[in-house]
Amino acid sequence: MLRAQRNKLSEEVNKEKKAGDKKKEEKCIKTAKEVSQKLIILEEKEKELENEIKSIMYQIPNIIHKSVPIGKDSSENVEIKRIGEPKVPDFEILHSAKLAEKIRGVDFDSARETSGAGFYFLRGKLAILHSAVLAFARDFMIANDFEYFVPPFMIRKEVVDGVMSFAEMNNMMYKIENEDLYLIGTSEHSMIGRFINKILNKNELPIKITSYSPCLRKEIGAHGIEEKGFYRLHQFEKQEMIVICVPEDSYNWYDKMANFTVEVFRALNVPVRILECCSGDLADLKAKSCDIEAWSPRQKKYYEVGSLSNMEEAQARRLNIRYLDNDGKLKFVHTLNNTVLASPRALIALMENNQEKDYSINIPKVLWKYTGFKKIEIDKS
Repeated sequence: MLRAQRNKLSEEVNKEKKAGDKKKEEKCIKTAKEVSQKLIILEEKEKELENEIKSIMYQIPNIIHKSVPIGKDSSENVEIKRIGEPKVPDFEILHSAKLAEKIRGVDFDSARETSGAGFYFLRGKLAILHSAVLAFARDFMIANDFEYFVPPFMIRKEVVDGVMSFAEMNNMMYKIENEDLYLIGTSEHSMIGRFINKILNKNELPIKITSYSPCLRKEIGAHGIEEKGFYRLHQFEKQEMIVICVPEDSYNWYDKMANFTVEVFRALNVPVRILECCSGDLADLKAKSCDIEAWSPRQKKYYEVGSLSNMEEAQARRLNIRYLDNDGKLKFVHTLNNTVLASPRALIALMENNQEKDYSINIPKVLWKYTGFKKIEIDKS
């Protein structure tokens, strides 16, 4: 109402100016200034209330999908299925860090000197294998009609707030000092943020993206930052998949995305299982989630190598990502993300499941064109 009044007064000022009525012109100008001042005060209050509403909204977790099993924590997650036969050979399987050192593929000691615990130097054939598994994962997703991206490795707080909860942000992300920037913990953050405040046409959906990035994480509260090891680190690299779609398609994509990761690991001769996350193991924004776990013949158990999540409209609502329906109505999209392959966790699975009695590593056939070699032998010098 005040904005309309201000516009009307502006027209009257011009009108009286042309008519040469100085008194009426000055009166209109005075009234217009008073209205503008009121508007400034109300707009500031409006912004303050909007921020307060947003802050409250950010503390409300997503509603979980009806199919999610109820449980208190990760100990009550539910195995959905196993793919591939988990085997334990009749010879010793070396710890991946120890084997990596035997093949002169890693330097943990120097990394500890340059950077501290949770870092590593990969070298030689193991470094080539590391790049090969990521390249294979990239090409696999491109072959399945996903568009390849390399995103910004830093994002603003507005995007961080949109893609994850405060607790996750504090535990995971590194802040750039004196700048409104954070290092990404996964490329999903940049790729979902790319659509902030956008209105998409329904015929553009689904948007299917696969993206590469380094992942840099504080891992506060996490267990097992290793002096010598590949499992939990401050730095790793990942090929990710992201789908943005209409709500009625999101659970079809959920199933498809799980199968993509399974196919990648089976091509690497790694048995896997899908573990459904129970209610107590879901982060605030997730409506439904599962972990893809690889078989470890050394530990005789499965361990997490990737995670699939359907956020439904939680991220889209925070970032204001909508689409125009066929009826001309604006609706929020659904967003999903899944790990295609994260290395070096994938290296652990590959090294253990393709290890021979003499500690050599057979390279899966799908990687030969990327590595240029079919086997890695231990260093006997």
